[in-house]
Amino acid sequence: MENRITPEQITQLEPGQVFVFGSNEAGHHGGGAARLAFMKWGAQWGKGTGLHGKTYAIPTMQGGVETIRPYVDEFIEFAHDHPDLTFLVTEIGCGIAGFTPQQMAPLFIKAKDKDNIWLPRRFWEVLLTE
Repeated sequence: MENRITPEQITQLEPGQVFVFGSNEAGHHGGGAARLAFMKWGAQWGKGTGLHGKTYAIPTMQGGVETIRPYVDEFIEFAHDHPDLTFLVTEIGCGIAGFTPQQMAPLFIKAKDKDNIWLPRRFWEVLLTE
């Protein structure tokens, strides 16, 4: 776990790294990590989910936590199928969407054993107590 913690501030990506951020289904990347993904690493306007450039979008603005789960499950499966990439998950859902790490981290329980998925420290703190 210690070597799989997403940096708090991501300012650059190494080759093979992917910036994973919370989006909205419409792909309007206007603020927070979504804006950074759009401005810097190839997130596409109008594409609210999946891999685009060096980014992977997970919609978080469409309702409660349970509406996010299918997108997180899809992401974890995608990461499993792409072991050559390293996915740096930001604190998705914990900014503009208004959720807490305690609400979001359990969605990533299946990522605990995926070596190519890095999670934010606060997500790990929640997952390691479960």
